[in-house]
Amino acid sequence: MLSRYTARSQALLQRPSRLLFALPRTYATATSQRVRIVEVGPRDGLQNESAVIPPQVKAELITRLTKAGMDIIESGSFVSPKWVPQMAGTAEVLKLMERHRGLHYPVLVPNLKGLEILLDLLHSQPKSEVPYTDEIAVFSAATDAFAKANTNCTVAESLERLAAVAKRAKAEGLRVRGYVSVVIDCPYSGKVDPEKVKSVSRALLDMGCYEVSLGDTVGTGNPTSVRELLEVVLGGSDGLPASKLAGHFHDTYGMAIANIFTALDHGIYTFDSSVGGLGGCPYSPGATGNVATEDVLYALRGSRYEGPGDLDAVAQVGTWISQTLNRPNASRVGRALEARRARQKLEQERERDGGAAETISAKL
Repeated sequence: MLSRYTARSQALLQRPSRLLFALPRTYATATSQRVRIVEVGPRDGLQNESAVIPPQVKAELITRLTKAGMDIIESGSFVSPKWVPQMAGTAEVLKLMERHRGLHYPVLVPNLKGLEILLDLLHSQPKSEVPYTDEIAVFSAATDAFAKANTNCTVAESLERLAAVAKRAKAEGLRVRGYVSVVIDCPYSGKVDPEKVKSVSRALLDMGCYEVSLGDTVGTGNPTSVRELLEVVLGGSDGLPASKLAGHFHDTYGMAIANIFTALDHGIYTFDSSVGGLGGCPYSPGATGNVATEDVLYALRGSRYEGPGDLDAVAQVGTWISQTLNRPNASRVGRALEARRARQKLEQERERDGGAAETISAKL
């Protein structure tokens, strides 16, 4: 499988790079609300692929996303390759990819061992370079059943481990972001109690996470269940601030965009998405990919919300990585834009052919 990816990726990497450069970014006006997008395709997206992907392809994906205007790109994971082999080579990816000052390239760190590997890498880097990363992400879950399947420990045990990771990372000057998985339904224990989501999220914030992303890992949420969740998490005298929360919606039932707008109505303005709809979860049977970045950006068009990046450029990245992985493009918007580009190319070819035919006819 590796040779197939390598041969295909080499051919695609050698294509002209003119599509890599995005149009200038458009920024929110005084009348619009800026929405932050955390692009998780290179990590959460690729970890569910069946074959190990070469670091060169992962690095190229991140570089293309950067040039398309995405400013927060989750770039890998320092988890054991024994458990998630698709995340092997993250250190090499961080070295190969283009990095820009002012942008963030977080990496997932499950425990102190993973953090120590990352810190050794950062300490070996020349001070004059743009840091490989300035942020880590840690993760827990809202149910013991999922936590045990994912990290072989209970929720309480995972939070105890993560507190030590967050403390050490912050002491090293790293930002820390948290994830809570299965906030709507758990594939092992069913419907999740929103109070449990609230409790785990508070624990992550208390240990120093600047933000906690609420993950509908199975993708069963709809606007009603998301609203009910957020009313509990945000409500009451002990409610969590919306500014400290993000949404992470899988699109298994096609509800991710609707769920995002439900969260926007509750004051949450940060969302995780994945270019080309890459993703799933190796510990959540039946879950399909994250909501596609292209679909989110298109959905925000014309609204009072404005996201990062250039939609057409991001869509071209989605087409490229889907072709590289030999998988269907899961983004509806990406497929539509791809079809439009194909039609435009065909029309241009017809115009050229027609012009040549007319010239020859005139000379006869």
